[in-house]
Amino acid sequence: MKYDAIIIGSGQGGNPLAYHLADLGWSVALIEQKYLGGTCINVGCTPTKTMVHRAQVAHYARDAARWGVIASNVSVDLPKIVAQKDEVVLSFRSGQQKQVDKRPNLQLHRGHARFVGTHQVEVGDDVLESEKMFINTGGRPSIPAIPGLDNAPFLTNESVMQLTTLPEHLLILGGGYIGMEFGQMFRRFGSRVTVLHTGKQIVSREDPETAAELQRAIEAEGIQFLLNTRCTRIENKDGAVTLSFESPAGSSSITGSHLLVATGRRPNTDDLGLDKAGIETDKSGYIKVNGRLETNVPGIWALGDCKGGPAFTHISYNDFQIVYGNLVEGKNLSVENRLVPSCVFTDPQLGGVGMTEKEARAQGFKLKIGRCPMTYVARAIERGETAGLMKIVVDASNDRVLGASILASEGGELVQILSTLMLAKQPYTLLKGAIYIHPTLAEGFFALMEDVKPA
Repeated sequence: MKYDAIIIGSGQGGNPLAYHLADLGWSVALIEQKYLGGTCINVGCTPTKTMVHRAQVAHYARDAARWGVIASNVSVDLPKIVAQKDEVVLSFRSGQQKQVDKRPNLQLHRGHARFVGTHQVEVGDDVLESEKMFINTGGRPSIPAIPGLDNAPFLTNESVMQLTTLPEHLLILGGGYIGMEFGQMFRRFGSRVTVLHTGKQIVSREDPETAAELQRAIEAEGIQFLLNTRCTRIENKDGAVTLSFESPAGSSSITGSHLLVATGRRPNTDDLGLDKAGIETDKSGYIKVNGRLETNVPGIWALGDCKGGPAFTHISYNDFQIVYGNLVEGKNLSVENRLVPSCVFTDPQLGGVGMTEKEARAQGFKLKIGRCPMTYVARAIERGETAGLMKIVVDASNDRVLGASILASEGGELVQILSTLMLAKQPYTLLKGAIYIHPTLAEGFFALMEDVKPA
């Protein structure tokens, strides 16, 4: 079976590419082993953020007295929350199916794809061929080799969202984005939560002051952190999970009712038969691509998490934009030096874009730094949500913004204002003369910009 294009994986890069190519009149094969929509719709952004929102509602209700509101006997109906999450997921997934169904020249093949030649893949009993192939197979949880883990009923970011009984004490291995979001979520649902992390700070990419402020905010809700620890053994005994670990203070252990492993991700490339096509990967299994997302094999591209780099849905979609722009529209787009905003959907949210201070210093920039604690922002004070800070990193040679991190109740929304400024290649001083709606959180940019000084 020959096609003009074959797309392996229906994630946030593969799906829009399939639709756009089909709309051009191309015959397109879209191969999906499981659910349309990939990680984001099914086990990532959509379900997680739906449940994060419910956890925030529970937090507001349980903590209502802080705002002078009386609420009593607050409890969480976890089965109902899970059902609501599933309903949202199914609605998004069915929307993807409708997009496929309305394009007669887009053929959906259900099954696992394996390369059997340079431009040939096998799906079940069918062999599909095309001169243009696109790999968008995503990633999955990376499970560490810890003695005893194989015998423990551990959870991942996918399975933890299927729980309908609240964990009494949730242990989390990993203090990154996933660990922080689920840790705070289940604490707000009512679980006791302990996070064990190998690093000296959570969210290790961030500047220490930002990570410390986020940790303080989450600790204030009752989450315990055991940092700079190395888990040495896991035991499953009498329905409980015991983690033995080593830290600078010595050897110890902790017991909980459930264990969530949130120690990273790995690409879904190990069972694709890439060697049969001659496609190169790095030592971690990520597909090697150039700036245009082409592999070493002409006519084969890789998009999304399977190629490495920032593992965000919006990056997968931008990968589609780059590939389509170059292949169809005659553009010369590249992933090199693209600006990547991101957000950790904790409360407060941690929005970021560009370089952190430590990254900028490592590259030798002469810097100006601005900081503004959220306690200085009128809107945050009025809402009673003053945890967090804004930070901006500026190139002292031209006053352009190199990066920013905003830890605030709407940090993800706020940081995109600075992202737009960076896209326009304008100096930070442009925002010093801007007019901000009063009272909004963005009004805090007044104080942030005024604080910028050589550092």
